[in-house]
Amino acid sequence: MNMIPSRYRINVRKDDCILCKRCTRECSFGAIGFDDEKNTLSFKHARCVDCQRCVVFCPGQALYITKNENRFACHAVYSEEALKEVYRQSESGGVLLSSMGSSNKSVPIYFDHLLLNASQVTNPSIDPLREPMETKTFIGRRPEHVERGKDGKLIDNLPPHIELQTPIMFSAMSYGAVSLNVQKALAKAAVKLGTCFNSGEGGLQESLYSYADNTIVQVASGRFGVHERYLNSAAAIEIKIGQGAKPGIGGHLTGAKIIGDISQTRMVPEGVDAISPAPHHDIYSIEDLMQLVSSLKEATGYKKPVIVKVAAVHNIAPIASGIARSGADVIAIDGFRGGTGAAPMRIRDNVGLPIELAIAAVDQRLREEKIRDQVSIIASGGIRNSTDIVKAIALGADAVSIGTAALCALGCHLCANCHSGLCSWGIATQKEELLKRLDVNEGSENLVRLVSAWTREIKEMMGGMGINSIEALRGNRLALRAVGLSGREMDVLGVKCGGE
Repeated sequence: MNMIPSRYRINVRKDDCILCKRCTRECSFGAIGFDDEKNTLSFKHARCVDCQRCVVFCPGQALYITKNENRFACHAVYSEEALKEVYRQSESGGVLLSSMGSSNKSVPIYFDHLLLNASQVTNPSIDPLREPMETKTFIGRRPEHVERGKDGKLIDNLPPHIELQTPIMFSAMSYGAVSLNVQKALAKAAVKLGTCFNSGEGGLQESLYSYADNTIVQVASGRFGVHERYLNSAAAIEIKIGQGAKPGIGGHLTGAKIIGDISQTRMVPEGVDAISPAPHHDIYSIEDLMQLVSSLKEATGYKKPVIVKVAAVHNIAPIASGIARSGADVIAIDGFRGGTGAAPMRIRDNVGLPIELAIAAVDQRLREEKIRDQVSIIASGGIRNSTDIVKAIALGADAVSIGTAALCALGCHLCANCHSGLCSWGIATQKEELLKRLDVNEGSENLVRLVSAWTREIKEMMGGMGINSIEALRGNRLALRAVGLSGREMDVLGVKCGGE
């Protein structure tokens, strides 16, 4: 007996169904079958996750998914969802897992409470079609001073950095958690866009080494796939300490996904769970972090910037100050709504800070300590569109990285079942028959179109604000006004109320 009714119902318009059985082949979760005796479709509604694969590929548009209309008894304390969670854990005895970012509706999305300024009479707007508009940005430590030679020409004393043609990067997604086709699509798009993708903590598959100039490689607590060639075959190195979906805990890729080439790339035996410990066991202080940063720089001939990625937590400002003093060149901050393939729901929905608060707090702290130019800030976790990007940069970020939005461009429908390994769209799976569903070239073009469209919108918004470069937008909180926020929230964000 299952005390939890199915979440979704699969419906078919019989007049439109041509019984082609395409839906039975497309459903990787086994929710749709065919009854040969009755010559009709059969459904196992409890297996449906609303991935929309059957709906999209039905030639007659006969299928549609609805929420199950069955409702539990109303209770003032135990909501229907809370009761279902109790039933699930009483049946399984396990931790509740989910993916694709927090669903905690009680935490406000601060981006939606911020409005952009627009130029009018005294400060004219800029036409990005006819006037110069710079979306290029540099990620890394800025030079302390400008030097000129005897001939008066500038001397290039820029420390190791990444040059981005757009302030949009692709977030870390490891090989094994996502398919190789996903990483190839991200890499190809990064090259075309003049930006970077991040390998995640699963090492770098052999076919991706040719994208070195557009690759950020990650060093996590498990050190999976980390070796000298790996470190030197990238534009930058990222030390992953935490991530927004699960601050304070490590990573875990099940042994079922550690197969074949993934096992070789991660340097983990086949079938063995790849578990990244919660802490780095060689980092217990800023001095320890400084040692790892120095070691990575020495291993790469001091030619690559080092990024330190942390989750947005309540004391993020002093943490970022310490990271800046450790010798790191970039701080990547992952916010409360950051996505992941699998995270404990309790942690995902109750630990950490929205990225908006974290960026503003860190930028302000580093400016007060006069060390803001020693590091760049990359913001991630809940970046949904070009407006969020403009607001994030105005709050203090140098650039952003996107994960969930990029996966949606590849076909993801946010069914939040990445951990099952049955992804209908060939994204979060290693099953051979499902991997073929994601075409690398088509996916790459989708990503290029998405980021190109966002970049054009960024230019339009900056032009309307009378700003012609990302550098001029960075930390320009005067260009923002808040609506519907408390005075204390506005103080942390560093913005004035609308009308001021």
